[in-house]
Amino acid sequence: MVGRYMKHRDMNTQVSEQPLSNHAPDIGRRRLLLGSGLALGAGALASMGWPARTLAAGTSSMVQVVVFDDNGQRMGDRLVPLVQKSEAQWRKQLSPAAYRILREDGTERAFSGDYNKPDRPGFYRCVGCGNALYDAATQFHSGTGWPSFWQPIAEENVSRHSDRTFFMTRTKISCKQCEGHLGHVFNDGPKPTGLRYCMDSVALRFVPTGSA
Repeated sequence: MVGRYMKHRDMNTQVSEQPLSNHAPDIGRRRLLLGSGLALGAGALASMGWPARTLAAGTSSMVQVVVFDDNGQRMGDRLVPLVQKSEAQWRKQLSPAAYRILREDGTERAFSGDYNKPDRPGFYRCVGCGNALYDAATQFHSGTGWPSFWQPIAEENVSRHSDRTFFMTRTKISCKQCEGHLGHVFNDGPKPTGLRYCMDSVALRFVPTGSA
């Protein structure tokens, strides 16, 4: 998705004949240092914007999001588990197109999506985890062929990462709760924010909240 106009081992080493028990404390210290190093490395990667799915598998994480009910009412901030699934589980849950977008950072073809601005109130949830993402009231016609919004329904519900693919630097947007790729944000949107959150429609699920 692009901008407005482009979407040795040493074999001579002698083996020590000391009893194994004499080495136990040293082994314990090594394990402790190794574990600490891995933890620090993971923290450093996370601080640089790497999604948690690139870190050690099986890690348990919590994220803070703003919860909305199906009437679009804001229920407040919540600390919720990060949604982590195996590749097989994601493939079973998602359509092939949605899997390619959300889990492989793909981009749908322009003008191939399902969502123009709806003619009734509502909001969009992530198809991967149900996290609330965008209010339809902030959607606008950008002419790019992708659903566009001038702000998220809550800043806490999305995360931003630097994307340097395709010989350019962009800011990609991911779902905070499942880290699914959603699209990109650009600085060519309308007032009041001047931003255009250019999203992939297959990553979104519209939830109507009333009549037009």
